[in-house]
Amino acid sequence: MRRVAITGMGAISAAGSDVTALWEAARGGRCGMSPLAFEHARGNRIRIAASVRDFDPSTFLDEATLRTADRYTQFALHAAGEAAADAGLENRGLAGERTGIVIGTGIGGVGTIDDGCRAYYQGDRFDTHAVPRIMPSSGASHIGIAHGITGPTFTVTSACASATQAIGVAASLVRSGIVDRVVTGGTEACLTPATMRAWEYLRVLSPDACRPFSTGRNGMVIGEGAGIFILEAEDAVRARGGRVHAWLAGYGTTGDACDMLSPDVRGAARAMENALADAGLTAAGIGYVNAHGTGTAANDLNEAEALRAVFGAELDRVPVSSSKPIVGHALGAAGALELAITVMALKHQVVPPQINCRSPDPKCALNLPLDGALAHEFSAALSNSFAFGGINASLVVTRAE
Repeated sequence: MRRVAITGMGAISAAGSDVTALWEAARGGRCGMSPLAFEHARGNRIRIAASVRDFDPSTFLDEATLRTADRYTQFALHAAGEAAADAGLENRGLAGERTGIVIGTGIGGVGTIDDGCRAYYQGDRFDTHAVPRIMPSSGASHIGIAHGITGPTFTVTSACASATQAIGVAASLVRSGIVDRVVTGGTEACLTPATMRAWEYLRVLSPDACRPFSTGRNGMVIGEGAGIFILEAEDAVRARGGRVHAWLAGYGTTGDACDMLSPDVRGAARAMENALADAGLTAAGIGYVNAHGTGTAANDLNEAEALRAVFGAELDRVPVSSSKPIVGHALGAAGALELAITVMALKHQVVPPQINCRSPDPKCALNLPLDGALAHEFSAALSNSFAFGGINASLVVTRAE
């Protein structure tokens, strides 16, 4: 079983168009929420989101690609390009069958679905290329075409755990020797009026701010974007003289088998326990937890209880923060954006602050860094993603030597 290195990272989010912007926003505690202007809105009450602003895909994609690439795919291509360059594998350095692609998305091309349905029911002509734009696998396929990747290529779709599961599966492909490297992560672009209205009906959206683990929290704020990584086998990295950002040391995933909407403490705890065991660590070895932390009443309480079940008294010393007030809840991309922040925290030995917390909820007894970024020495970190349907996934990263 080969050790898996993270050698490239790319991101686009409400914080900006690269990983540096993402990290600076997280470390600086800059909220990425802003008013959202909708066309064709009908009855929408929630008008804030963590959207990617001033994004012009024509600056890096040709017309042929634009015809078949929904916004979620455009995000994936942008972040994959940054990740490839960061790893020193641009200019077809990823080409061939020894590279795979595993991309997570919760919804796929919902923007194209929204536009097409509206056009159809109004009797208008809709996009000839709607099918390749809509497909949840479109992002993965486009990355393969752009970089000449002919290895295993597929998509993981498991709601808000999609990116984290995709990264975990990708690591398994590298560990087992099926491939030498994988382009992996998550991408999402679902800020359409119909999609937002559907989330409103679940009564989980905040009208003003995402406040994880805070008293008075009233829901999450939807975000969009993509986080993409290059995972490589240690021997492949060493052979080409590549740089290692961090080691992807552990992955755990579970299903609650309880309820489509209500989370289960034991399921979340088992995912974390499995990730720790996979990494060969105990809770005492973790120095930071990037929490799923949506800002909803039920999820935050469930995660806090699950963390206590796994860490016990150790939890009091471990800083915990959620990145969702920075980049929103990016659904199928959330785990990837949050892993990028976790890796940067590990590299810089700085824990991002927990912002928007009015006062800590005593029922969520966590060590929240409320006074700004925290300088902190640690060698391993845990990142959590928990999804509707009771799908749980956790990743452990360790510091590069």
